[in-house]
Amino acid sequence: MKICVAGLGIIGGSICMALKRAGYAVDGYDKFQLPPEYALNNGIIDGVASSFNNYDVVFVAMPFEATVDFILNNSFKTGAIVSDICGVKKPIEAAICRIYRNFRYVGCHPMAGKEVSGIQNACADLFDGRSMVITSNKDTDPEALKTVEKLTYDMGFGYIVKCSAEIHDRKIAYTSQLAHVVSNAYVKDIDLDDCLGFTGGSFQDMTRIAGVDEEVWASLYLANAENLTEKISSLISSLTEIKDAIEGKDEEELKKVLACGRTLFDGSKKINTNKDIFVQKLR
Repeated sequence: MKICVAGLGIIGGSICMALKRAGYAVDGYDKFQLPPEYALNNGIIDGVASSFNNYDVVFVAMPFEATVDFILNNSFKTGAIVSDICGVKKPIEAAICRIYRNFRYVGCHPMAGKEVSGIQNACADLFDGRSMVITSNKDTDPEALKTVEKLTYDMGFGYIVKCSAEIHDRKIAYTSQLAHVVSNAYVKDIDLDDCLGFTGGSFQDMTRIAGVDEEVWASLYLANAENLTEKISSLISSLTEIKDAIEGKDEEELKKVLACGRTLFDGSKKINTNKDIFVQKLR
């Protein structure tokens, strides 16, 4: 199986390293010269790709707009699997499904990452024990899906989550994008300065992802705007409930609001009952 990873940042580089750890030969591509050179010199890839017609599987690890542009404007081997790992799925799936294509598309999203970027921060064990979300629709080729699932297992993932692109984007607006938005907003406070000595685990948890690359995340937010703005509005409503109870010095109402959040969180730890989401434990 000939594999290429297009886009050699931290995620693309880690895919290369995880696949090579599993025994696969992997070539890489990046529009910038330095990442492929670094990857080749450090044994992260076996070769540098200049075209994609000879690969059986191409993972596309690029930002949203670049992912769509790459898939729509390159040629691939007939029957090849092209799998993007972008943080939104529905707009990419829609763009690809509108065109004639000789390749088989499978959408993926690894639930792993770091606060830093760049191939120099890639590692072979980044995905160990983590979840890979794989999206599909009625046109998804079953054999292509099986191949991606096998590669997911070989990369060290602990879980596969199967769902539609629509479900993925709604869930990720809450579990990932909203968290990044909140972290970014949280640090825009005058008391951020001179915090040394006043911070503990809660502060670290809230600020850990505040410094992510706006060039990447802005496009993801806009691509998933409807879902994300809905989640932001819901959060504002919940914060307003707490604020109103505090301003009104209504202790009983405040306890009620806080208890509601605790109860909902405790209930969220139960097994997923949504029949449109299938979770498979790999290890």
